[in-house]
Amino acid sequence: MEIRVLTAQEINDEVSSRIVSLVNSNKNAILGLATGSTPVGVYKKLIEAYKNGEVSFKTIRSFNLDEYIGLEETNDQSYRYFMNNNLSDHIDIDKKNTKVPCGLGDVKANAIAYDKAIDEAGG
Repeated sequence: MEIRVLTAQEINDEVSSRIVSLVNSNKNAILGLATGSTPVGVYKKLIEAYKNGEVSFKTIRSFNLDEYIGLEETNDQSYRYFMNNNLSDHIDIDKKNTKVPCGLGDVKANAIAYDKAIDEAGG
């Protein structure tokens, strides 16, 4: 087993490079994405790669890990808002292909539907 100790910048570079490679080699790639401060550096690097013409996200899909219950997508505390603000608004991804759980209405039914969508995309 190899153990590597990396700085936050080195991690951002490594992870974004792997995502760019995946998307460039598989135009039907499906990304599982997180929110919070940890992935923001990766998202900045992905935006930079897109703006530099190194990658296109037009045909990929993404699923986010979570959402708050009771928040509209337009609420600046929602994870949909976070993802749009930190990634989707700055790249060429079709927002219909970006999935964030719905925290409104019947959240149990929404969760079941979300799991089904992930299964239908290939798990």
